[in-house]
Amino acid sequence: MAPTIKVDKVQENLKTKLFGKYMFFSREVGSTNDWAKELAELDAPEGTVAIAETQTAGRGRLGRKWHSPKGGLWFSIILKPNLKPTETVKLVFLASLAVAETIRELYSLKAETKWPNDVIVDGRKVCGILLEMKTVGERVIYAVIGVGINVNIDIEKEFPRELWEKATSLEVVLGKKIVLETFFKALLEKMESLYQVFLEGGFSPVLAKWKAYASFLGCEVEVSSGDEKFEGVALDVNGGGALVLKLKDDTVKHVFAGDLSLKIKGC
Repeated sequence: MAPTIKVDKVQENLKTKLFGKYMFFSREVGSTNDWAKELAELDAPEGTVAIAETQTAGRGRLGRKWHSPKGGLWFSIILKPNLKPTETVKLVFLASLAVAETIRELYSLKAETKWPNDVIVDGRKVCGILLEMKTVGERVIYAVIGVGINVNIDIEKEFPRELWEKATSLEVVLGKKIVLETFFKALLEKMESLYQVFLEGGFSPVLAKWKAYASFLGCEVEVSSGDEKFEGVALDVNGGGALVLKLKDDTVKHVFAGDLSLKIKGC
């Protein structure tokens, strides 16, 4: 059976200098992030991509299982930015912005960013980002950005029932399948373009674009970490990537991503 994505077609006329020039494909891996880290340890150059048709042990933030059936886009990319470990969270915003912009430009869907690492369409999650890195002291040796996008997937067929109301796919929203190679090529080009903006102009221009797609700002949200919960209005995301939350007693709290999750309660 032919693979769902053909790497040679993605690389054909790919307008990038780094991203996707080296691409490793497997029909099945445990986790593309783990595979990319192995490649990085072997000195794979910046921009190297590990992509798989399916993942058997895909994971999201907080160790959550990430369902990765055929038809999705499951890949990780190796980056070697000159950043402090605390600054690498900015790469998550860059990646989710790239996904949202590509979906909007190619398919005219209102893809939105959601703090700290999701992309949503019609209020449901279509993409998640997982950043991992290797550091020595205050130096980042490499960062791996894992991107999981529900593309050509029948959610009710492939996902457990408890996720049906939380997740969607581009196929579900558009009512048709899309060409994975076309989408992935455009996404790699968008990611590299934003990465260059980030390296040359800093985080501010990337964050400004990200916030323009973040419709949850101004809404009532609940932020939870273990047994601790905060409720309030999401006022902003600051230059460090922290959520600025106005609590019910009118105090303002800066919440850093860490081991947190965000639920939108109402606007």
